[in-house]
Amino acid sequence: MRINDRNLTGATPAESGRAQEAQKPNRNQGVQTETPTTDKAGDRVELSSTLEALSRAISAFGAERSNRVQLHAVQYQRGTFHPDSEATARGMVSEALLAEG
Repeated sequence: MRINDRNLTGATPAESGRAQEAQKPNRNQGVQTETPTTDKAGDRVELSSTLEALSRAISAFGAERSNRVQLHAVQYQRGTFHPDSEATARGMVSEALLAEG
């Protein structure tokens, strides 16, 4: 079977796009919420507490994912990492189907 993915960024086969995403800096840092901003035209933007909760959830997910990647790296180095190939395949197919739809 041959897979041609034009979205690859030059990652080695051992890397995945998701692992690379976990290494990207958190773009939500420094974002203030509940602070109204007014532009020259008098329009006003106010970020809600819901957005703040979403930001916290995304940060927590990123931290959890980073911890799992680090754990798997240690297990791999020790030779004790045994991935579930069926679960990986199901995840890849599900993600591909979602991307098409």
